[in-house]
Amino acid sequence: VASFCVHCSFSRSKVYTLGLQLEESQMQWEIAPGSMGWPLVGETLQFFAPSTSFDINPFVKKRMERYGPIFRTNLVGRPVIVSTDSDLNHFVFQQEGQLFQSWYPDTFTEIFGRQNVGSMHGFMYKYLKSLVLNLFGPESLKKMLPEVEQAANRNLKMWSRQDTVELKDATASGRKKAMRMLKTMLDERRARPQKLQRDFFDYVLEELEREDTILTKEIALDLMFVLLFASFETTSLVITLATKLLVDNPLVLKALTEEHEAILKERKNLESGFTWKEYKSMKFTFQFINETVRLANIVPGIFRKAQRDIKFKDYTIPAGWAVMVCPPAVHLNPARYENPLDFNPWRWEVSRAYNFLLY
Repeated sequence: VASFCVHCSFSRSKVYTLGLQLEESQMQWEIAPGSMGWPLVGETLQFFAPSTSFDINPFVKKRMERYGPIFRTNLVGRPVIVSTDSDLNHFVFQQEGQLFQSWYPDTFTEIFGRQNVGSMHGFMYKYLKSLVLNLFGPESLKKMLPEVEQAANRNLKMWSRQDTVELKDATASGRKKAMRMLKTMLDERRARPQKLQRDFFDYVLEELEREDTILTKEIALDLMFVLLFASFETTSLVITLATKLLVDNPLVLKALTEEHEAILKERKNLESGFTWKEYKSMKFTFQFINETVRLANIVPGIFRKAQRDIKFKDYTIPAGWAVMVCPPAVHLNPARYENPLDFNPWRWEVSRAYNFLLY
């Protein structure tokens, strides 16, 4: 700390004055309780400490118990308000683009590009978000079902002939091959563009060709990279977890198998492909997926930045501070889910009682 102060040419009087100013601003703002940790580092190391439990991140859980559902910290050199409060979480997303804007640490933008959707604000952010939702909406999923079924069957047959399978790596290696294929497809489409929209690349290329488009080549490339990377990580993680949960819960596997076998019995032609009607009829399968995603907590934290001083309940969020919404605290809240660490797909039979915070 001393060397840091000397390097910055801070005198003792300046440090003392800075401390008084901080105390005064805290009293005026009534910032949420918490600790800012060490200079520069803050509490970053504690936050990123690994955990093997389904439970809420130990860093967050410990501070929830000590400070309550809303607390302050310092992560990657940035003052952050961590929210496990459902009211504040809802307020943050309601005020998207007004009181709050999307924000992620510099390390995120260096990896995913400064034109990625998470770093966009205002109209461009809404435009890219709408673009992604249109690309992966129900109509697009209907078209992709046959390809998904073929890929799944092909990999399952291959794995069945092996003594052991490293599931996380196997699903990831399927993704690497897909990325190489998609890059080749992109080059081919740019050389010979399709007249009709058929898939993701066709849609993006058509957007780029429009005279009034606000989409640039750089933004499009960053968008594709983010989507591919995100799907690669989340898909392999969830499939691995789903397999483990099925092995550990034979009653769930039995119910899932019975539902799928019932669908096959209803088919007039056993060789016919998977249909959208069959997909929509898989009630217990959706319950299983929902419960797996709830425990997987694919998104550990969602970051936003306060545009100005914002008063909420007993606290004020200072302008420029980051807010980290914590989905696991919602998904594992015992007040919302009975025995939240238990894997129980049947809890989703009354689906309206629950929801996800994956925005």
